This record gives sequence, structure tokens and C-alpha cells, in this order.
Amino acid sequence: MPSTSPPGATALPLRRGDRGPAVEDLQRRLAGLGATCDDPPGDYGASTEEAVRRFQRQRGLPDHGTCDRDTWQAVVEAGYRLGDRLLYRRSPMLRGDDVAELQRRLSALGFDPGRIDGIFGDDTARALADFQRNAGLLIDAICGRRTLEELWRLEPRPGGHDLVSPLAERLRVARDGAGGLAGRRVGVGEPGGFPQGVVAVCRALGDVGAVGLAFHHFDPSRQAAEANAAGVACFISLVLDPESGDCVTAYYRGFHYESLVSRSLAELAQSRLPKVLDLGDGGVTGMASPILRETRMPAIEVRLGRPEVVVQRTAELGQALVEALSRWVTTDLA
Repeated sequence: MPSTSPPGATALPLRRGDRGPAVEDLQRRLAGLGATCDDPPGDYGASTEEAVRRFQRQRGLPDHGTCDRDTWQAVVEAGYRLGDRLLYRRSPMLRGDDVAELQRRLSALGFDPGRIDGIFGDDTARALADFQRNAGLLIDAICGRRTLEELWRLEPRPGGHDLVSPLAERLRVARDGAGGLAGRRVGVGEPGGFPQGVVAVCRALGDVGAVGLAFHHFDPSRQAAEANAAGVACFISLVLDPESGDCVTAYYRGFHYESLVSRSLAELAQSRLPKVLDLGDGGVTGMASPILRETRMPAIEVRLGRPEVVVQRTAELGQALVEALSRWVTTDLA
């Protein structure tokens, strides 16, 4: 089983110009994933930086070329293959490409593990137990040798390799959104620096009878955990980007899977926000950032450039997002 920490984990983040065993460990792991790197071992040069950028793009992470905590975690997760270890529900939850492959196989066989996110949570445990029950196996929600043998033996259900997860997610959202936005609990978060934006969106939600719950924390994983515990129906993250003049809206995409309902909400939000906020249209993009991957409900992350302009237009921001949400629950998910 791969170690999850580089030699001297406090060395993170690693960036161009760094040297030492932590860099060599990173290079070795990237090489094991098929990345080419021409720098000398332990030397974080241009080739290592480019290898990190390519990996980040493949994994739906910001491609800044620095190995930060999220990138390191993704590198470690990518090293796991289904069968390398026992998979089961534990705390903290197991993460890795092996979990994603298990989720994909279960979904292709008609057992819904939730989104394909590489995180072994409650939905994955339930889907695995359902599979074991149907296969006549011991029902312990543990993916061990016997369960793997049965998974590998069975072919996906008739009709090909289509996954049940996207349809199940869409049906859940449509069911929960029956009757429109009124009464729906919506999470609105920010990592610091934009509390007035969260207040404005929550106020606009209240004006149409919805309930806006505010989440403020610099750690996106903490925000995601709090939103999951609160049971919100969807989540909107607001991030100010002083280095940009654009508005970009992201939704969850990772492990060759994307949340179609989140994408629909992202497209509706992006169709309104650049114009009302006087920002460039940076488009919609699929990402696997922690706030999008770890929330259990449909979620989008709105990155807003020109903060000096945006903070003066928080009312317009709130109104545009509520219009997008109203369209999302009454039309696109009908």
C-alpha cells in the first residue's frame, strides 16, 4: 500500500526550484503514473513542473504546477488499483482510484453508489451491500477477495456500460425540487474575504421563500463536511479572484464522470452572472476541487474576478443566482 506522506510532509507545497527527497518521491510517483520527467532526481525543475501541470489537468485541479496538499493527495490516490487493499466504510473515509473503480463497476451493474468520486462513503457502502445481497455473498459492505471475484465475473447489465449514478442523481434532485425553490435549503459558502456576497445570496433566497444557510471557512473540506451535515439540497461556493477579470463557474467532474445536474446549474448561473456583474465570460468548467468533490449534493463554485466591482454588486449577484436556481428546479430538472 502506498505511503500517503512524502519524506518530511511539512515540505509541502513543493514548487519549481525545490530540491530533496520529497521532490524525488513526487517524481517517482508521477513516473509510476506514466508521466515523463527529465529533471535530475530530487530537482523540481521545468520538466517536473510540467509533469505536475499535466497531472493536475487530468485530475480536474488548478494547473499551477505546484504540488500543494490537494495535488499530493491526488497523486497518492492515483497509485491505488482495485484489489490493492480492503475497501470499507471507515473514518476518515478511504479515497483512491480503486474506490472510484469500485463505484464505477457497481454503477454499471445497476447499484447506485452516488457520484463517482473515489470516496468510500455511506452511499458506496449501501451499494456494495446491495450488490453482495443480490450476488448471494456475505453482506458486510467490505470489498475483499470474494466480492472482487464476483464483481470481475459479472458483466454490466444489458444495454452496455451506462452508469445508473447520473440518472439516480437527477431523479433525487427532481423529487426534492418538486414545487419549486420555496422551502428548499441552499448552502452558500466562501473561503474568506466575501461574507457580504454570502449574505446577499441568502437574502435573495429568503425573498423567494427558500432558506439560505451560510458557510464561512478557509478550508473547503470543512465547508463541504458542514454542508453535508446540514443536509442542504445544493451548494454554491463564492470565491473572489483578484488576479482575474472574468467570471468562471465550475461543477464536479472527475474519474471520467461528471455531475450532469451540477453542470446544468453551472450553465444557468454562468449565462447570467458575467453580464450583471460586468465581468468577462470565462465559461463553465468541470473540476474536482474539494468543495465540488466532497459535497454530497449538487454544487457549483463561482470564481469572480474584479473584486472591487463585484463587492458593489452583491444584490445583482444574489438575484442572478436565485434566477438560475429557480430555473434549475422548475424547468431543467422537470
